[in-house]
Amino acid sequence: MFLPKYPDNPTPPSAHTHIPTGPAPVRRGRPSLPIDQKTVVAVLVGGVVLTALLAAVAITAISVAVAAVVLRSLVRDQHRH
Repeated sequence: MFLPKYPDNPTPPSAHTHIPTGPAPVRRGRPSLPIDQKTVVAVLVGGVVLTALLAAVAITAISVAVAAVVLRSLVRDQHRH
């Protein structure tokens, strides 16, 4: 009942077919970059340092938020009495 009905020929044949004339274009590869052990170590150390900095910023933001909540609670308690 809910099955789709597909046409007999879903895609019509192309009216224009491209026939290449002449030689194929030459593909030029990217110049190779020398990757040695020092480069790998530098990238890994940079990644570790950036990750540590991001973690430090996140921990600082969380601690500031907790301190703000605690201070707000203390100030609210002072105004009640």
